[in-house]
Amino acid sequence: MTLSVCTLGSGRDAHLVNLVHGLNRQTLPPAELVVGVMQDTPYDLPEAGFPIRQILLGGGGIPLAAARNAAARAAEREAIAFLDIDCIPDPAFVADYAGLIDGRDALLMGEVQYLPAGATAGGLDFAHFATVGETHCDRAGPPVEPLGDCTDYRCFWSLNFAMRRDRFLALGGFDERYVGYGGEDTDFGRVAFTAGVPFFWTRGARAYHQHHAHHMPPVHHVASVVANARRFRDKWGEWTMPHWLRCFELMGLIARDGDDYVILRDADERDLALTRQQSHMPYASTARVMAVLEARAPEMAAA
Repeated sequence: MTLSVCTLGSGRDAHLVNLVHGLNRQTLPPAELVVGVMQDTPYDLPEAGFPIRQILLGGGGIPLAAARNAAARAAEREAIAFLDIDCIPDPAFVADYAGLIDGRDALLMGEVQYLPAGATAGGLDFAHFATVGETHCDRAGPPVEPLGDCTDYRCFWSLNFAMRRDRFLALGGFDERYVGYGGEDTDFGRVAFTAGVPFFWTRGARAYHQHHAHHMPPVHHVASVVANARRFRDKWGEWTMPHWLRCFELMGLIARDGDDYVILRDADERDLALTRQQSHMPYASTARVMAVLEARAPEMAAA
């Protein structure tokens, strides 16, 4: 059994080229790669030993949720694996997922290793990637067994996951009311959990996240994070992304207003400097920033 690999993107051409090269190196080739293209023109991609289909959605702020759903609808195989455009699949990625998903109605989340700056400069050297890649400190490591139970839907992460296509469509895919950054992953996890779909971490199905500048918490997306957290509250009766909201509060970007939040100001250069991923960091970490902000909180309250 092989499967359809789905991704989505706007820009990041070099990242997608590396993703295709990674799929060309698979021990079990994918049945196809489906790309939800959130721009007006298709990508210029290298030749591949499998079909590549680009679903042109156009520019103008297509929601990530809508792009993922379009790619899944276009996929032709029984099982689908979603991989973010900035990831490179390990050579066993497709084979691992294909073996684990065969006959199993579940949501599987593969391993992710973060690469430092310059790791891909010499091409795709997977032995080197395995040496220098790091597990995100805010994420669980791989289980001892091929599958490990995940009992908290909030851990769901769309960066690298697989499931049966018919189950994905029956759940309604990602809620397209979430626009901009944040919230749609946790919402999908909640939908799947409520429907009784089992969640598993996998040992294997590894992807290597390519280094690029990022902010965490995402202070450059405060407005959409607050709006999407509010949508989650209206749908499920509780707030999501509390760690990001807490950081935004401590930074003076937002304030609590009853059972809601109001935006006080836009992020400035100090906020961006605090949250920016530095070149020596393989990833940005909310936990690191939270520790700094909580340590400063008494001093700020007294000022």
